[in-house]
Amino acid sequence: METWILKGAKCLVNEPQSVPEISPTQVKVKVSHLLLTEFDEMLYSGATQIDYPKIPGRAAVGIVTEVGENCYGVENGARVYFKPARACHECLACKSGKSKDCTSCLLAGKDFDGFMRDFVVCEYTEIAPLPDSVDVNHALCIENIGIAENIYDKLNLSAGQRVAVIGADFNGIITAQVLMYHKLVPVVIDNNPENLERARSYGVYYAFAADDELISHVMSATCGNLCDAVIYCASAHMPLSIAPEIVGIGKTFVISCNASMSDNLPTSAILEKGLTVIGVSNAYGYTDAVINMLVHGAVNIDSFEKEVLSEYNPREILEERCAHPSENRNKLTIFKMVI
Repeated sequence: METWILKGAKCLVNEPQSVPEISPTQVKVKVSHLLLTEFDEMLYSGATQIDYPKIPGRAAVGIVTEVGENCYGVENGARVYFKPARACHECLACKSGKSKDCTSCLLAGKDFDGFMRDFVVCEYTEIAPLPDSVDVNHALCIENIGIAENIYDKLNLSAGQRVAVIGADFNGIITAQVLMYHKLVPVVIDNNPENLERARSYGVYYAFAADDELISHVMSATCGNLCDAVIYCASAHMPLSIAPEIVGIGKTFVISCNASMSDNLPTSAILEKGLTVIGVSNAYGYTDAVINMLVHGAVNIDSFEKEVLSEYNPREILEERCAHPSENRNKLTIFKMVI
């Protein structure tokens, strides 16, 4: 089968691999669509350290072609989502029988082989059946939505409270929609007018430029109290120093990052305000909840540009994206692997 293998930084090769036999608790799945993510770019460039060789690909859906005799809730021909995070089975939570609270989740493409290949053989618990009403484009974004849902749970806020979202890129817009779904009020901040207009088109009332008037705008939107929490979406590459300025004393500062970031934390400002800093980098345990949200139309991504490629060379595309990262920040590149 066709398999793209990362053998070193910027060394991605296509090497046919045999498909192993499945065990009674495993399924064989034909990968049908794969979303190229910023995480894949970081792996390809070598910015994220991994043990080579490794198959990249963190976001994919497929079609079940074979089912083990002890698998439940899945059948041949089912359309499924590959869960991109797994429990480590080594941390205290895992060893205490609470793997759902794993603190060192393993990630596809980094800690175990990802999905940039024709077929995947895995445990049946490592996939999730997709309802007919959930289209491929939304299914490929389940982890992005799950990270936002994970953040919402950690904030533990009440309806009506104001939450700043720094970055109105793809992840920022999804985060704002999830907050609105839970009746929180997002205050979206970006330095790109097109991004801000897109946020408004999704129903975000407070969408401000990151300029000299930002603080006064935020004060006006929060009746002078500043925000009840701030979420920094690292993928938008906005200045990290904005975050402490727009959140109240003793509040929560969340860093949402499913790839990598190089900025230093504004430590002095964080300490002066007594902020609690939380990092969220995956959506482990949120797949089923997100699928339910998608069934109910909680998140929409229709306004984002999408390119669906049935003929492609992942190495060439990754090389181009690494050379010009800002040009592809709000574009979904999808490999259609079943024609």
